[in-house]
Amino acid sequence: MTVAAQGSLLYLDAVSVAFDGFQAINSLSMVLEPGEMRAIIGPNGAGKTTMMDIVTGKTRPDSGDVIFDGEIDLTRHDETAIAALGIGRKFQKPTVFESHTVRHNLELALDRKRGVFSTLFYRPSAKDDDQIADILETIRLAHRQHELAASLSHGQKQWLEIGMLIAQQPKLLLVDEPVAGMTDAETEETARLLRDIARNRSVVVVEHDMGFVRDLDVKVTVLAEGSVLAEGSLDHVSADEAVIENYLGR
Repeated sequence: MTVAAQGSLLYLDAVSVAFDGFQAINSLSMVLEPGEMRAIIGPNGAGKTTMMDIVTGKTRPDSGDVIFDGEIDLTRHDETAIAALGIGRKFQKPTVFESHTVRHNLELALDRKRGVFSTLFYRPSAKDDDQIADILETIRLAHRQHELAASLSHGQKQWLEIGMLIAQQPKLLLVDEPVAGMTDAETEETARLLRDIARNRSVVVVEHDMGFVRDLDVKVTVLAEGSVLAEGSLDHVSADEAVIENYLGR
């Protein structure tokens, strides 16, 4: 355990992993503070997805430290254990239960006992109702809660899946390209939605849409060839010569 990780929510130091000789992550170091939202950008093949795979236990690094909540060595845990520790991940394609209502999707996702009998005879408590009501307001779907998830637009399904992750009360939420395929209006609303969520938990957003990243108004980490190329505000990294050369173009 490294002393430097203390006080951070997510601490990556000199993390590397190779697949069949290809160096997907190359001595990657990054620190995320409690309550921080961070945007991760970079060209295809930069290591963004592999980085999230490492954090969530899908991929084990060859070397380096991956510390959660100041003290938990994530390399010693599998995906299920890491999810239980408080790390939720939203993939690019929404996966909701389309034959269930919006509200029922959230009820199914609540952080509670998962035994056969407890699931069969589950009835929402007053606390559950309050939590679901809060989530519905956050994800802009309170007015659609009794409708089937299949009736939602693509963007609204993304919001519902984010809500399902929130229902599990994660400390850290990893979100992969949330606005891909969204309308302009949905994209703008998603930036506001994620800013709302980030008031109560840390969020890492991987995204290619620079307009959306600007709307998030957060610190940006640029990855290239498995390493951090630059960090700072979007204006700062956009003016970096290495970022222009490797990613943004002239």
